[in-house]
Amino acid sequence: MSLLDKLSHEYPVIGQVYDQIDPVLQYTLRKLDNFEKWEILVISVLITYVLMSFKYFLLDLDKGLWDFLKKQVFKFSKKLPFLNAKINSELAKTRKDLEEEIYKSNKGQLFVQKLPSPGLGNEETLELINNKYLKLNDLNWTGGAVSGCVYGADDSLTSLTTKVYEKFAWTNPMHADVFPDVRKMEAEVVRMACNLFRGDENSCGTMTTGGTESIMLACKAYRQLAYAKGIKRPEIVVPVTGHAAFDKAADFFKMKIRHVPVDPKTKKVNPKKLESYINSNTCLIVGSAPQFPHGAIDPIEDLSKIACKYNIPLHVDACLGGFLIVFMKDAGFELPLFDFRLSGVTSISCDTHKYGYTPKGSSVVLYRNPEYRRHQYFSAVEWPGGIYVSPTFAGSRAGSLIAMTWATLMSIGHDGYVKITRNIIETTKYITKEVEEIKELKLMAQPEVSVVAFESSDFNIFKLLDDMATRGWHLNALQNPAGIHIAVTKLHTLPGVAQNFVQDLKKSVKEIMSKDDRQLGKVAAIYCSTQGIPDKSLIADVAYMFLDSCYNTKDKQVSNGAANGTANGAANGSANGAANGTANGAANGSVKKAHS
Repeated sequence: MSLLDKLSHEYPVIGQVYDQIDPVLQYTLRKLDNFEKWEILVISVLITYVLMSFKYFLLDLDKGLWDFLKKQVFKFSKKLPFLNAKINSELAKTRKDLEEEIYKSNKGQLFVQKLPSPGLGNEETLELINNKYLKLNDLNWTGGAVSGCVYGADDSLTSLTTKVYEKFAWTNPMHADVFPDVRKMEAEVVRMACNLFRGDENSCGTMTTGGTESIMLACKAYRQLAYAKGIKRPEIVVPVTGHAAFDKAADFFKMKIRHVPVDPKTKKVNPKKLESYINSNTCLIVGSAPQFPHGAIDPIEDLSKIACKYNIPLHVDACLGGFLIVFMKDAGFELPLFDFRLSGVTSISCDTHKYGYTPKGSSVVLYRNPEYRRHQYFSAVEWPGGIYVSPTFAGSRAGSLIAMTWATLMSIGHDGYVKITRNIIETTKYITKEVEEIKELKLMAQPEVSVVAFESSDFNIFKLLDDMATRGWHLNALQNPAGIHIAVTKLHTLPGVAQNFVQDLKKSVKEIMSKDDRQLGKVAAIYCSTQGIPDKSLIADVAYMFLDSCYNTKDKQVSNGAANGTANGAANGSANGAANGTANGAANGSVKKAHS
């Protein structure tokens, strides 16, 4: 009795299944008899290739096959002549509107198109900056009118950093032998940061130009580590609220990113949900402390346990509030663990140019040990120009930024940061309490650090964003779901700033509720129109148009051939030919120079 007969006797269902498929097998074998052996081999290889390609195609889909099919249908629809013409027409209008907005913000000033010849000299250049360029700024960002963006703007720090810049303007840490002072400063900044995040003597890192670079470098390091482990298609598992820099890294480094939904009430990732997204290709899991949209801190302790369980690196993104959370305990505010004291945490990103109050272009990426950091490095050892090695994306770097960061940390010191942190957290709690008392608004998450995010079920929340803009406040728009947040900074702790914000917020809500037929403002219209578009590439097109508009240097022509209404060739209202010049000799630097 054959094995099949024995199994069929003990398990009748096996015999029944075999009876069903046996005719198919016999038919297939008869057909294969018509092929040569080499033909069967080629067919088998081709079928295997097609099936494996389809498998990897499915694995590469971030949001599933159905979402992919919808996008493809929309992509095909856009190519239909009548629809394509309509879309292109609307995009052209949008491009024109964006260029108009940029043009208006220039306040009639023409663009410099060519180098002035002869040059303006130091005095006249500074005069041009003071009298023209600085006057383009309308928003009172030094007075706390902006959410996040500008975190310090302290006169004493400005004085310190500008003096330091004078001494280190020409330095470059790429040449460590030429500039040992900058090399030492960078190492000390990294060590100070490691100690703040409770790293041991093996902890290490590098300085970077910002949070995006810090995050991308960590992702690059873990991709290389995954390759070393034999993982061919590395994947990142990140909460949907994780910073967009993780998406950017996945795009740049050809990694798959899997977005994990967060709890709709707490806006924190569910550890069990995140664990279900892990597979054999996972090279990194991510938690935020806090995340940017709503200010919630992911359960890093639970994520650390998962990281240890699967032996997968865990990156903590503390770019936004890193220089607050490390001081909050000393300031009197308890937080769950989030740093290197958790054995699963292998790297941390933290921006010194946010709540560290250093000039823009300064961040750190930290690792538990040098083995992780080594995968971040790049080398080209056979280049004819010599052995090339760099720790970050850039080759040459600004030593001045390193020196100014070092000077800022040393000047403020631990106690200074604790004091500032206490003021910011207390101001955040005050704003939170006042928002909770506005019945038309609802907190999107309980603020844990410095971000207060709110929504409304009584009116379109983006109307509030537009209305607050008319009152001089620049807040952040959120989507999926729609909301607004304010990231409280040192500037909001200035006398009366938080109180003025709350007063204007209440006035705006009251005004919106009193006008049922109020039209959507610019930002509200944009965000509302994007929610129902199935193909988000259209939104990306508009966003790219905005970037193009920022780089557009075409001056608008007006009647009588005079740009911006100037006459007799006076650029920006100057006479007898000036810098940025026009007729009578001074277009973009010419025969005569005159003060604008």
